This record gives sequence, structure tokens and C-alpha cells, in this order.
Amino acid sequence: MNTIENKEPSTDLLSTKKKILLVVLLALSILATVAADAQPIEGQTADKIVAIVGKEIILESDVQANIAILAQQNKQLDVNDKAVRMKVLDGLINERLVITKAIEDSVTASDEEISQQLDYTLQGLIQSYGSEKRVEELYGMSIAKIRKDYRDEIRKRILWEKIRQQKFSTIKASTREINEFFTQYRDSIPPVPPQAELAHIVKYVQASVSQKEETLKLALKVRDSILKGGDFADFAKRYSGDAASGAAGGDLGWTDKGKLVPEYEKAAFALGHDETTQPVETPFGYHIIQTIEKRKDAIHTRHILFKIGRSSDDNERTKSELSSLKERVAKGEKFEDLAKQYSEEKETQGFGGSMGAVELTRLPGELKSIIESLPDGGVTDPLPYMSDPTKPAFHILQRKVMIPEHKALIDKDLKRIEQIATVYKQNKEFDEWVQVLRKTLYWEVKQ
Repeated sequence: MNTIENKEPSTDLLSTKKKILLVVLLALSILATVAADAQPIEGQTADKIVAIVGKEIILESDVQANIAILAQQNKQLDVNDKAVRMKVLDGLINERLVITKAIEDSVTASDEEISQQLDYTLQGLIQSYGSEKRVEELYGMSIAKIRKDYRDEIRKRILWEKIRQQKFSTIKASTREINEFFTQYRDSIPPVPPQAELAHIVKYVQASVSQKEETLKLALKVRDSILKGGDFADFAKRYSGDAASGAAGGDLGWTDKGKLVPEYEKAAFALGHDETTQPVETPFGYHIIQTIEKRKDAIHTRHILFKIGRSSDDNERTKSELSSLKERVAKGEKFEDLAKQYSEEKETQGFGGSMGAVELTRLPGELKSIIESLPDGGVTDPLPYMSDPTKPAFHILQRKVMIPEHKALIDKDLKRIEQIATVYKQNKEFDEWVQVLRKTLYWEVKQ
């Protein structure tokens, strides 16, 4: 192995308390869970380099922070057990090896990805401890400082996740492997939680003619102002219903051909440089479009989106239509037949509205209670349905049958067992790949 100088840690190395926060953050990133009662280890100030992986160092505080989290998960864990410490250190080495390989393979994490992940993980931490103030008190730093100090660690976590996904997400368990997995591990497979066979009828809320006319008039008025010399970017910031591009003056940047909705793309490619379209209707609303540049396979545009609002009357009209369908079921008509005839969701319409078996724990709390209170064959009142943000909708659901919690069976729960077997196979091949990295990349334990 190449010799790397074992430098003493600098004075600004993170304390064990801060390292525990980092582990919690990363745990949230990976598992979307946090040990809410995890408390920092007090009285541990000494730090030293315990391992080097490529250009990365692992500190004793890294090891102790991970042990502390494990101790919260397992109260019987002996935190002074040398075997526990070596297992944790080994895991940290493996993690750094994966990150090193990701960097070698030019895997990257954008600033936007890092910020989004930080937002997500910090929100979980705040929810766990009750408030931002409580988090700041516990860890002795502001939320702003947390965001600054842990950006690089979150970046590394994203790299880890990306390279694993790139190399192993397409791996699937074969039929033979599924059967072998079930035979070997059937007693270890978690019970299938309670489920409900559900079907639904979906109706999208249609804007009234008057609502569409009002929106179109506004779009035409703004276009006229632009043609008379008004600044497109200013109007985009004031009027656009697309908040992200609106803040940038309507600029969508370069977009590959085929990535835009057909109506928008057709109009944009037909434009000359800096020309402005008439309002173009898409599922999102009306757009005023300008083409800045275009190539054969990509286009650079900016737009102003005028969303077509739905009034309370539009909502009530849609709910009334669904209520009448519920009444027809109560009078003896088959839910499946009505779904095939009236449901506006293409994915389920042809199957009589069937949504398959849905785990109750995956449903929002209020909907879960509604489904649990229904008898088999019962139908809900109209409820909001948001599968597509461009299409506000309502639906009625029928509970076909309840499936109680049960031991997984290969004939009844094949899809679930397939998913578990696939994850098992992916993990196994990932672990084998990491062992190859241990033989091919530089790492060293410092004792």
C-alpha cells in the first residue's frame, strides 16, 4: 500500500455531538427515520484518525457517533464491546470506498439535489424534536449553520445512493430465485400488513366556460402589452403560474425535444427568434411562449403560464356527478360497469376502476379511517384526488374486501415476495461489489 501521512486532526474537527447529528441526518436521508430520543454523548472530546480510505479520513468521533445511534436502537448493546466497534468501523470503511468509487466514475450531485436533500432531512429532524429551536438548542448551532456544515456530507450520501442505483437498481430476482428465497426465508419474511381491495371512479374538475374565457382574456391582454414593448421577464414574474420559471423571467432553459407537452413543443418549434405566440392551451393552462434559440433536437424557450382556475361551483358539480354514481351502486348497479363507463382515469378505467390490494398503513390517516369503517362493497362519498397536479379531481372508492394481516404466501403475495427477494439479491450483489472495492482501492486502519 502507498504510505499516507497520518496527520493530526485540525482543531476545527467536528465534535462527537455534531457527528451524532450528522449520523441522524444521514439516517433520515437513507431510512426516513430518526431516533427521536437519541442524545449526544457527553464528555468525549478526544479525537484521532482511525482509518484512511483513498483521500478520506475516518475519525474516532465518526465511530462513536454511529455506536451511539446503534445504542439508541438496541438498549442491550454494549457500547464498549470491541467487536461492535470493529463492525461499525468496517461499515464506515465500506461506505467511504463506495463514495471514492463514485467520484472516480464521475458521479456528481448538483447544488439543487443537495439543497433538496438537506430540506428533507432537516424537516424530519425538526419534526422529531418538535421545533427548529429545540434542534438548535440540542446541537449548539443554528439551522443555517447545520445546512452549511453538512452540505459536503449530504453530497457524499447522494453520491453513494446514485452509484448504487446506477449499478444495481436494474437487478431483478428471477422466478427460480424468488421460489428459492421463499423456501429458505419464509419464516423470516415479515407478515403482510392489513390490506383492502379497492376500486375507484375518478372525475376531473372541468373549468367552466366563463373561467376559461376570463383566463384567455388576461393572457391576450398581457401578450398585447409585450408586443407594445413591455418586458417579457417582468410580466412572467408578475403573472406566471409556473413559480420556478416565473422567478427567472419565464426562462425554461434548454429542453430536449420530446420533453415538453406536445401543444407547447409544436408551437415553440414553429416560432422564429424572439417571436411571441398567441396563447397556447395545454393541460397546465394557457401559455405565451417565446423561442430564444433552437436546435434540431433541443429548444430554449421562455413562457408565461396562465392557470385556469376551478371555482367552488366546478368542484360541487363534479362531486354531484360522483354522488349520483354512488346512488346507482346503492340501487344495484355494478361499480365495475360504472367505472368502465364514467371514470376518467385511463390507468384504472379498463379494469373497472380496480386499484388492487392497498396496504392500509400507506393511506393518509383520514382515508384509512374511512376505508376501515366501510363494509365490504361499501362506497365512499366523493373525496379529493390528486394524482396529477394539472388535473384537480374527485373520486369515490369502493371497498371490495378487507384482507387481514397474514403470513406471506407465495401464491397470494407473489408480488410482495418478489420485491423482497429482489432487494435481497441487490443487497447481496452490492456487498460482493464492495468486497471487490476493498481489494482494489486504497484503505488503511490506523491503530
